[in-house]
Amino acid sequence: MAFEQLKERVWRANQGLIENDLVILSWGNASGIDRSAGVMAIKPSGVPYNKLRVEDIVVLSLATGEVVEGKARPSSDTATHLHLYRAFPTIGGVVHAHSVYATAFAQSGRELPCLGTTHADTFYGTVPLTRQLTPQEIADDYELNTGKVIEETFRTRKLNPDQIPAVLVVGHGPFAWGPTTEKALENAFILEKVAMMAINTYRVCPEAKPIPQELLDKHFLRKHGPTAYYGQR
Repeated sequence: MAFEQLKERVWRANQGLIENDLVILSWGNASGIDRSAGVMAIKPSGVPYNKLRVEDIVVLSLATGEVVEGKARPSSDTATHLHLYRAFPTIGGVVHAHSVYATAFAQSGRELPCLGTTHADTFYGTVPLTRQLTPQEIADDYELNTGKVIEETFRTRKLNPDQIPAVLVVGHGPFAWGPTTEKALENAFILEKVAMMAINTYRVCPEAKPIPQELLDKHFLRKHGPTAYYGQR
């Protein structure tokens, strides 16, 4: 099989979703991309994680969306993943979960503000919320239009998807991404944890405000970018 390494990594990321309590049953999906080969690999549709095998992972052409390896039907969210890879050329992995706390923000129609430095270490500001899809967008090419509305959110708000590697799709749930499939999974896990912290913060103090820009800058930029100094060389 030509794409065994990619499929193995995507299989591991999907197992990571269940291991980190980000999904149950067959909910959600993780994908990865090999840009040099022009392909994307993703979980098959409706397969429970405890029954998922490496050979079940489906490989598709990034250009056409056609299956190039695998016998199973790819995830119903495949068109969303494909659009994100095409729209954001620096990402190498995408994770979609229905994790409890991040989904609570999405279902409430609320974006996730940066209330503390734990959030700021990964997300350079508010994790945005998409607009609601129109009835026509839902009826026609729903999954593709979900990807398009995510792209629209970042384009219209002039947000950098490398600095805010996640979004809340209103009424639906979170998508996260990263330069690799492994990093996308990590960002999805962090998103869920900071959403949980935010909900508990609002329970303690409903009037809680985002941290100052200076503190956000310090925590994000000490870990990311050319002036980063966090960690080992």
